Amino acid sequence: MYLRELTSGPRPVLLSTCLVAPDLRLLVLAPHPDDFDEIGVTMRFFQSNGNPIFVAVLSSGASGVEDSFSASSSSDTKAQLREQEQRESCRFFGLPDSHLTFLRLTEDSEGHIAEDSGNCEEIRSFIHRIRPAIVFLPHGNDTNTDHQRVYALFVRVATEALFPFVSLLNRDPKTISMRHDLIAPFGSAEAEWKASLLRLHKSQQQRNLNTRGVGFDERILEMNRQIARECDSDQEFAEAFEFVSWE
Repeated sequence: MYLRELTSGPRPVLLSTCLVAPDLRLLVLAPHPDDFDEIGVTMRFFQSNGNPIFVAVLSSGASGVEDSFSASSSSDTKAQLREQEQRESCRFFGLPDSHLTFLRLTEDSEGHIAEDSGNCEEIRSFIHRIRPAIVFLPHGNDTNTDHQRVYALFVRVATEALFPFVSLLNRDPKTISMRHDLIAPFGSAEAEWKASLLRLHKSQQQRNLNTRGVGFDERILEMNRQIARECDSDQEFAEAFEFVSWE
């Protein structure tokens, strides 16, 4: 099955059954340094398929670092810390350093990405430079402010794009509801690999342990377990996406 056929027929479709040309470029629009890793198994599939993957981290992520974790309470120090965590996880994944970009979009007084024309133009310029066939980003129907705003900015860009592409909107622990058009089921071995990837975001691992009593790794994998159960998968875990075509 080709990705563009996801709008018809029974769903969800298994990622492993999709035919994607290996020369097609993929772009991950990550609101935070760690959103790429949440869909790590899917990215690994496309990496094995030979697709060039590009990652744009949009916010500094500084507000997600606890003062007790950082050597300094300054936003710049926290931003550098989170960016280094993302570099380390992307190297572990096998992404070339040149394919990872930190855009550091303008943020409001509360540390959220500003939904303004300047940030919209930054995203537009980056998408037009990469010219991806598929764009990945978190679903906009989400309680996370940055996820909401990045999706809104992306829609503004996508509706005016000068070339056709599709988007795959991923499910996050804070997603309210979405369609499961495409799923990427996986077993325990890949779950262990994904957990190792997620734990490289040490600031988020510790923050989740402090505030939720479980690590970042287990929080994401529990969501993946839930997706697998909801979709009656024969695997223990799954990542899920909603498909949108922009033409």
